[in-house]
Amino acid sequence: MNLLLLTLLLPAAGFLLALVLPRSSPAASRYWALGVSLGTFVASLALLGWFDRSLGGDQFTVDRLWIASPEIHFHIAADGVSIWLVLLSTFLTPICVLLSWNHIQNRVKEFYAFLLLLEFGLVGVFLAQDLFLFYVLWEVSLVPMYFLIGIWGHDRRIYAAVKFFLYTMAGSVLMLAAIIYLYTRSGTFSYAAILDQLSSSRLVFSPFEQMLLFLAFFVAFAIKVPLFPLHTWLPDAHVEAPTAGSVMLASVMLKMGTFGILHYALPLFPAAARRCAPWIVVLAIIGILYGALVAMVQPNMKKLVAYSSVSHLGFVVLGIFSFTQLGLDGAVYQMLNHGISTGALFALVGIMYERRHSLDIDDYGGVATAAPWLATAFLITTLASIGLPLLNNFVGEFLVLQGAAIANFRWAVWAAVGVIFSACYMLWLYQRVFYGKLKEEVRSHMPDLTLREWAFIVPLIAMMVWMGVYSKSFLDPVSKTTARVLAQTQVHIPERVDLQRTLRTEVSRAR
Repeated sequence: MNLLLLTLLLPAAGFLLALVLPRSSPAASRYWALGVSLGTFVASLALLGWFDRSLGGDQFTVDRLWIASPEIHFHIAADGVSIWLVLLSTFLTPICVLLSWNHIQNRVKEFYAFLLLLEFGLVGVFLAQDLFLFYVLWEVSLVPMYFLIGIWGHDRRIYAAVKFFLYTMAGSVLMLAAIIYLYTRSGTFSYAAILDQLSSSRLVFSPFEQMLLFLAFFVAFAIKVPLFPLHTWLPDAHVEAPTAGSVMLASVMLKMGTFGILHYALPLFPAAARRCAPWIVVLAIIGILYGALVAMVQPNMKKLVAYSSVSHLGFVVLGIFSFTQLGLDGAVYQMLNHGISTGALFALVGIMYERRHSLDIDDYGGVATAAPWLATAFLITTLASIGLPLLNNFVGEFLVLQGAAIANFRWAVWAAVGVIFSACYMLWLYQRVFYGKLKEEVRSHMPDLTLREWAFIVPLIAMMVWMGVYSKSFLDPVSKTTARVLAQTQVHIPERVDLQRTLRTEVSRAR
């Protein structure tokens, strides 16, 4: 069997079989989910081992006719960007299983079944090469997250789940309308065939058509990122979600939006993307600064980390719409960095919540005295999140800032202010939670890391160091794919023209 097909279908099969496990044996559901998720991770590692890093195109292609009329294909493939996002998904799923081992006690079978279904949907979104298939898998990933929040979340879980569902569905309907319009004009749902028609001018959109289609796709992806001001669903979803839901939502699900912008919106509608780039960059920079400032005043740890995601994903959007090789490389790398470091932050916050049953920062203090190894792991993750050199976020932020500076130096200056703010709110959080007077409630409820917790914390920390020290191992295939995106969009840095100087020159010539 094709390794790509195995990686995609293994969690789907695991989900179906998880449904028939006896509800009376929650341990069986836990071990089944752990075994399936680890097997999927091993399959994705084998996929990476066979991946040809010298190529920038699609690999491991599977193309089978799914529906005869209209002609829809089960068409999946991996490139230098999607391969890493698939690996990120399969890497974090077993971590989420271990995270939930003791925390989830009700409806255990259903919880782990939905977690496997979520993995299937996320992996499928990154691999789909047929627009109809992409939309189906996009919606599939929405369903399990809705139930993970709505059933196993906290006090306001129904409100958060409905808000998450409505926001995402609103964008999805716009994208579906654009996909249907593309089909009526091109006669196919095949992404590669549509790109071929566009490049050969057999399919031509008017500027107005292209703008509407771009906005339909972009709004759907921007809600998922989430880009300011479409971000308001995210803090509620994070605060109310169980820890595993927060990790998968922040680390992988948000990347569906940035991946969609890079993989679909730019190559399909390059002219509209260029015209919209200035105001999109402004929104990205506002998101960077706004997310950081709001995070700084949050009394809730989960909400603070959620707003930090708004800030960090703003860097990704800025890098994409800088339309530079460095910016695109940095954007993709920052997607992966954010998945590792923010996923680790939510995992560590979840560990403390299991012990103290509170997310309020004021209920902590002196944790470093009671749990020194937990404090050490949180410190390393904090330093990675704020972009300390030799840790992962530094590389992505540096590349994005460099790409933004090439496009417009002022963009880089404003974004760099956000980096300073991120250091302020993360270090202040660490100071309030881990230092100060040790409260009796913390002393009695805060044991140090257990063996199970070390099992998922160590791989996350190892990835932070590896990605910060040896970024070349990730960036080579990424660069080849982003170079292909730039070639498809035929996007170049526009020459900066001083309009007033040009007008004065024309007037003097006329005289």
